[in-house]
Amino acid sequence: MEIIGATTLLLIACIFFILLSITQARKQKKKGKLPPGPVPLPILENILQLNGKEVFKSLNKLSEKYGPVYTIHMGMDPVVVLCSCDAVKEALIDNAEDFGARGHMPLLERLSSGGHGVVGSNGERWKQLRRFSLMTLRNFGMGKRSIEQRIQEEAQFLMEEFRKSNDRPLDPTFYFSKAVSNVICSVVFGNRFEYEDKDFLKLLGLFNEIFKGFSSVWGQEKDIPETEFHMEGIVNTTFDLFIAGTETVSTTLRYGLMILLKHPDVVERIHQEIDKVIGGDRAPCIEDRSRMPYMDAVIHEIQRFIDLIPLGIPHKVTRDLKFRDFNIPQGTTIYPILSSVLQDPKQFKYPHEFNPGHFLDDQGKFSRNDGFMPFSSGKRICLGEGLARMELFLFFTTILQNFSFRSPVDIEELDLTPLMSGFGNVPRYYQLCLIPR
Repeated sequence: MEIIGATTLLLIACIFFILLSITQARKQKKKGKLPPGPVPLPILENILQLNGKEVFKSLNKLSEKYGPVYTIHMGMDPVVVLCSCDAVKEALIDNAEDFGARGHMPLLERLSSGGHGVVGSNGERWKQLRRFSLMTLRNFGMGKRSIEQRIQEEAQFLMEEFRKSNDRPLDPTFYFSKAVSNVICSVVFGNRFEYEDKDFLKLLGLFNEIFKGFSSVWGQEKDIPETEFHMEGIVNTTFDLFIAGTETVSTTLRYGLMILLKHPDVVERIHQEIDKVIGGDRAPCIEDRSRMPYMDAVIHEIQRFIDLIPLGIPHKVTRDLKFRDFNIPQGTTIYPILSSVLQDPKQFKYPHEFNPGHFLDDQGKFSRNDGFMPFSSGKRICLGEGLARMELFLFFTTILQNFSFRSPVDIEELDLTPLMSGFGNVPRYYQLCLIPR
C-alpha cells in the first residue's frame, strides 16, 4: 500500500509539472518572440541559474551564451536582461520613453509604502515627484554657490574629526555617513547634526542596514498603483533622498579611500596636482575640477571600479514594442545590468582593474567614456547625480589636500572584492591612518 501510495503521488506530481509546463509554454507563445534564454523549470523557473550571493555575475555569465539581450523567468513572469553597454544605451537612451517605467522592487516598496517615493513610483505620480524633487534641489541651491558652500563647510567639520584621530587607525564608515547625511540635512532641514548626536547615529545605522538589505534582496515586476501626488509621496521622496543620498555617496567615499590606500602611486600623483592647482591656503572648490583632470579621472575610475549598483534598478516597458528583432510585451520587467556597462571590454581596456587611465587621453586630459554609467541613464537617471558628483569631488579633494594615508596592515592584505554583492556592492571593513600633510 505504501508503494502504491508513493507511486500515485509521484504520478500526480509528474502530471502537475507537465500541465504547468504546457501552461507556461502557451503563455510564452502568446507573449510573442521574446529574446532567447535558459529554459525555465516548473515552479523553480530559472532560479537555479542564479547565484544568490552574486546575481549580477550569474547574469553576465548567461549573456555569454544567450547574447547581450536575453530572457530569464522569475516568479512565473519573464524578465528581459540587457547585458552590454550598447544594449543598455539603445534601451535607456535611444528608446528612453519605451523603457522609462520603474520595475518592481519588493524591499523598496515595503520601505516606501508601495513605491510612493520618486525612486519606485510610475506614471503621473513619478513625473510630479521628480519635478518637485528637482525644483526643491534648485531652490536649495543645487548648481549654485550655496550648495557648494554647504559641502565645503561639512568637509571642514569632517577634517576636524579626522584630526582627532592623531594618526591612530580608524574605520571611516560612519565618518562618511555623518558628513554626507549632514549635507542632505542642511538641504532638507536647513540645519546639520553634531557627529555625536545619538539620534543622528541611530538613523545612520538604520540607513546602513537598509543598504545592506538592498544588497541581498531583489525581485521582479509587479504593477505599481498610480495615484495623485500627495503628502505621502513627499515624505517617501524625502526618505528616498536620505537613503540614496547618504549611502551611495558615503559608500563610494569609503570604498574609494580603500582603493587609494592600496595605490600609493595614485595618491602621490593626486597630491602633486592638488599642490599645483589649489595649494594649502584655501579650500577646494568645484571650479577646480576642470583644472584637475587626474583627480577627476580617479573619481570616475573609483565609481566605475567599485560598480556600486551592479544590477541597476529594474525598469519596465510602457508598451508592446519591437527591440532588436524581439517582441517585448507591455509591462515586461527589464534589468539593465550596469555592471556589464562599467566592465564592458569594448569601453575599458582593463575592465577588471583599477586604472585612472580609462578616463585620460594621450595628453593627460580628462576623457569621457560612454561606458561610465554609475547613475544609470535615460529618463530614470539618478536625480541626485549633480549633487553626488559635487560631493565626491569636494570630499575626496579636501581629504587628499589635508592628509596622506597609511595602512595598519600590509596593503597586499587589503581585499578590494565586496563584502556583500547583490543589489549593491558593500566594501569590506578596513582601517587606515590619516597623516596630516
